[in-house]
Amino acid sequence: MKTFLRVVFSIFLLILIGLAWQWKALAATPVGPVAAAIERVLDISVFKVGNMPVTPLFVLKAVVYVTLLTLFANLVRKILRDRILVRTNLDEGLQYALSVSANYVILFVGAMVGLQSLGLDLSSVAFLGGAVGLGIGVGLQAVVNNFVSGLILLAERPIKVGDRVEIENLAGDVVQIAARSTWVKTNDNVVIIVPNSEFTSQRVTNWTANDRCVRIAVDVGTSYSSDPEHVRQLLLRVAAKHPDVLAAPPPDVVFKDFGDSSLDFELRVWTMKQVRTPHILRSDLYFAIFKIFKEEGVEIPFPQRDLHVRSIDVPIPLAPRGLQN
Repeated sequence: MKTFLRVVFSIFLLILIGLAWQWKALAATPVGPVAAAIERVLDISVFKVGNMPVTPLFVLKAVVYVTLLTLFANLVRKILRDRILVRTNLDEGLQYALSVSANYVILFVGAMVGLQSLGLDLSSVAFLGGAVGLGIGVGLQAVVNNFVSGLILLAERPIKVGDRVEIENLAGDVVQIAARSTWVKTNDNVVIIVPNSEFTSQRVTNWTANDRCVRIAVDVGTSYSSDPEHVRQLLLRVAAKHPDVLAAPPPDVVFKDFGDSSLDFELRVWTMKQVRTPHILRSDLYFAIFKIFKEEGVEIPFPQRDLHVRSIDVPIPLAPRGLQN
């Protein structure tokens, strides 16, 4: 229904723009005098851009054309994304990038063609370049920086829609890359709008840039009375029982260090299902590790220090006679 309404509205706008271009043709109709009066009002020159007068009729044509062009560009993007590109083997991020790029190209080319067809000589507005450049340098620098950064993200694709990213203290899934900003949805179902320039100027962690298979590490400490090989077998048993831990690549256990009060191990597992919630996977593994350690009698130590006090038989010198009471 929405698509049908958009098509009807586009046809209506097309009729309006056709009437705006052929306004003088109405003079031959019964409403000719009224049309002539309206035409005189619409042809009043408000100001000039170069040698071209800007009239209410020109503004009306421009508004109708830009509206129609925007609807057409959005319709092409929607058709590309939902009807054509989904049938290809391209990943979701590349499909999104291609559809958005097509939207930008149509808007840019359509704007150039439309301005020329409306009678605006683009060479006559070249003098505005200096003022526009000054405005960009002073007030629009951040906007242009974010827009260019958005084009870089769509072209180089360091991140794409569907990726799991982490920037500073923010972790979430990329749901949209717009002209000025990128939308990142966190695990709390909250969308954080991040300026595009932050993804091109700062260090960004992309958990799913290569594929959705990531490794999660779980640190475990046991007492010095524990058998390291026994601990290793128990940790591998816990990993094998978890449904979200992959069998290939297989889990492994690393003996990291002889700590101050514990033997330090690291259980490393691979997962695809819980790439968005690694802390949940760690929590599940810690619950299972605590349970199996308790059943097997493996002690999980707490930090402790041994303090040794030793007495020394050293004679204490007496104070000088003059200082004694």
